Amino acid sequence: MGLKDSVPVAGMCPQGAYGVQDSLRSGFTSVKNELLPSHPLELSEKNFQLNQDKMNFSTLRNIQGLHAPLKLQMEYRAARQIQRLPFLQSSHLALDTLRGSDEAIGFEDILNDPAHSEMMGEPHMMVEYKLGLL
Repeated sequence: MGLKDSVPVAGMCPQGAYGVQDSLRSGFTSVKNELLPSHPLELSEKNFQLNQDKMNFSTLRNIQGLHAPLKLQMEYRAARQIQRLPFLQSSHLALDTLRGSDEAIGFEDILNDPAHSEMMGEPHMMVEYKLGLL
């Protein structure tokens, strides 16, 4: 063990000289990026809709051929692009109808995700931001 291993050198350690992270050199830390899933099913639940779509596309391809999942993917992409004005939350009703989930009542319908709240921002500023004028 040499002297370099036992004595912290100011330029070599991720923390600054006073024990605080040097944000100028190493950037900001994000705790969210360093978190691991707390339960094995968390990743499965997070990607549930994607996995469901992949399974439906492969089944559709096996039954009807290559054109059917391609057509459905194109319709999904078009339905995702339909949105309300930037200051109103979009319900994506067309996409839910294509997937067949428009009649299902889920967790987010009952307990309201804060992202889907009815709060509205300043409409003019939000539209200008969306159009790139700000």
